[in-house]
Amino acid sequence: MKNNIWLLTEERPKKEVLATIFQKFAKDYGFAVFIDSLRIFPILDKEKFTFTYEVTGFRCNKVDKVFVKTVSGNSSFTDFLVFYQEKEPIQTDTPIYAIEETKTDDKESRNTGVYQRCSKFVFIENYYPNIKKIMLYNLQVEQKAKPTETYIFGTRLLLTLGVEILGKKLDDTIFIPFTTIDEIIECKAKMRKAPKGNVGILLTKFADKIEISGRLFKSGGLSHDPNIGALSIICAVLRKLGWAKKLEITQHGLQQKHIGKTNKFIQIANKLAISLQNLEIPKVELNINYWKYDTEGEKLGTIFVHLVVENFTAGYSIFENHAGSEKGYFITKAGEAIPLAKYKDKAKYKSGDKDQIIHIPDLILIDFGRNEVINIEGKKYKFRKEGIAELANYDFIEQNYILKYYPDFQLLRTVVLYGSQEKELIEIEIGFLLNGNGELILGIKAPKLFQEAMKNLLDFWG
Repeated sequence: MKNNIWLLTEERPKKEVLATIFQKFAKDYGFAVFIDSLRIFPILDKEKFTFTYEVTGFRCNKVDKVFVKTVSGNSSFTDFLVFYQEKEPIQTDTPIYAIEETKTDDKESRNTGVYQRCSKFVFIENYYPNIKKIMLYNLQVEQKAKPTETYIFGTRLLLTLGVEILGKKLDDTIFIPFTTIDEIIECKAKMRKAPKGNVGILLTKFADKIEISGRLFKSGGLSHDPNIGALSIICAVLRKLGWAKKLEITQHGLQQKHIGKTNKFIQIANKLAISLQNLEIPKVELNINYWKYDTEGEKLGTIFVHLVVENFTAGYSIFENHAGSEKGYFITKAGEAIPLAKYKDKAKYKSGDKDQIIHIPDLILIDFGRNEVINIEGKKYKFRKEGIAELANYDFIEQNYILKYYPDFQLLRTVVLYGSQEKELIEIEIGFLLNGNGELILGIKAPKLFQEAMKNLLDFWG
């Protein structure tokens, strides 16, 4: 038997990302491959979804089939684990790649473009210490011509940790791994200082320790993601380059009550022997498993609808924000990718007015044949009433984005559910249910695009 390629992911698999992964696989293994028009479709058995997708349009004589399954990480999970083996992966199998995918360039965000992802590569070494780690940039905006100091520093740290960068053009005279601890300290010291009142990340070397300043307190706890990533990878690289003495985080802003056992930074701190100044870090034991197959998440329903519509109709997504996945750009009629604002008025929000938050759907689909745009709220079946209530909050996004760029389209709002053993829907606001048995249940007033997609899917499977 030939081996299969298995992709385990928390994300909605994107064709362009899969194509890049296949090209990387072929290069590393020296296999000849052909990539045609990729399609991702659900595998049905007796008209029930098996919770496995197959990818077609990829041909390699050393690969039988390509499968995608939705998983959830038990803590800080990379976007893809890729396995090359015959049977469906189990926890004790070893993947060939851990891949983190991002659409964010430092043109849009210096920190999110590099630091926010770093902790995932540090964390995964607890489980797969020798895995090939890849940062895959799936850019939808033009790459920044001149990279920022933050991006250069963060990327050099990634390279030092052994992470390969795909999807960006990097100047190999600038983007080179660090070779010494002093080089890292000097490079960081030369970077532009943080604005007054902010805590900048700086490294100070003593005979018995290295202090690293960096704020970790945010929103009432230990949740400053960019700094968690930055401090994690700095410490990991210092350890890799041979620093065996104390590593202490200063000016973190935390109190002892903020230190729990489940936070990813505390778990990383245990592994790398990082201390927090004036605080005790509890001893923690990592979850025995890095991942598990997702059998509960609401995104099982929205990702299913997304993929069926895009592979079995002419409709497609113009925005996606599947639960626990990276938020996409809004795609205009002209094909421009633009980020959605988080607040109607940021100043008012910062002053305490929470009504300034812009409510966004989990998925927006467009049906050009019927001139319809469909706003979709995803929920677990048991939270369907909350999902129906959420539909009332889409006025701002419809008026300021959808009708601005698609002025002649009719707007629909519907809920997509996952879970339960139910076989029928009574609420007219619910367009589709994928139940826990894999049964496909259309709502009483399901959008015509949903009806077309499910009919074509069922016809495909005979």
